[in-house]
Amino acid sequence: MGAEGDTAKVAVVTGAGTGVGRAAALALAAEGFALVLSGRRPEPIKEVASEIGSSGGRAIAVPTDVTDPESIRALFTRTVEVFGRLDLLFNNAGMGAPAIPLEDLSVEQWRAVVDTNLTGSFLCTQEAFRIMKSQSPQGGRIINNGSISAHTPRPFSAPYTSTKHAITGLTKSTALDGRAHDVACGQIDIGNAETDMTARMRRGVPQANGTTMAEPTMAAENVGRAIAYMASLPLDANALFLTVMATGMPFVGRG
Repeated sequence: MGAEGDTAKVAVVTGAGTGVGRAAALALAAEGFALVLSGRRPEPIKEVASEIGSSGGRAIAVPTDVTDPESIRALFTRTVEVFGRLDLLFNNAGMGAPAIPLEDLSVEQWRAVVDTNLTGSFLCTQEAFRIMKSQSPQGGRIINNGSISAHTPRPFSAPYTSTKHAITGLTKSTALDGRAHDVACGQIDIGNAETDMTARMRRGVPQANGTTMAEPTMAAENVGRAIAYMASLPLDANALFLTVMATGMPFVGRG
């Protein structure tokens, strides 16, 4: 057990500095989790760690590039060094490509999205799996950020949508392979949470019928509460798929 370790559960959140990742980290901290906050930029995750600490929680910030296997390995090594175990991984770090016609996307733009959204989540899952299988008591939970795009694409979103469909496959495979080791895996599909990435929703975004329309959003804190619920389940129960979305967004019946 690490120097700061006790009976508190330990969670790693990637992309924890802003938006959904920040909301999830704060919600988990409120439920008593010790947090390992991962993100590319040190400043935002340090700010979230300070916010958690000022409320009586415990958090460390570990700058991480989820496209770099060595950086990911260092993140999970640090987690065990400080807290002694890992109970929850929220694979949240992600990005999109410019909303341009599919044929105009460069290979580099495609690979950047795949490397971040899909390969990064896979590599984090690998490291978490190794820890969760070997620790005592064995087991843990992995939650993947899927997105509404894991079901229905938006126009001009081929790289993002492709990775989110693939995340569904990763979720199912992880849930299956984790059964024997008390490792549960579920996916949260989020629609129009209000973050820097979705600010454009209020200005108007392309629709399937060729029009542009402003869309309703919801507070990111709603996603944090949903993540906290998934994390609260005992390991013999699993929310395999959970959708939380702005009630008025054009998803049901989209197109």
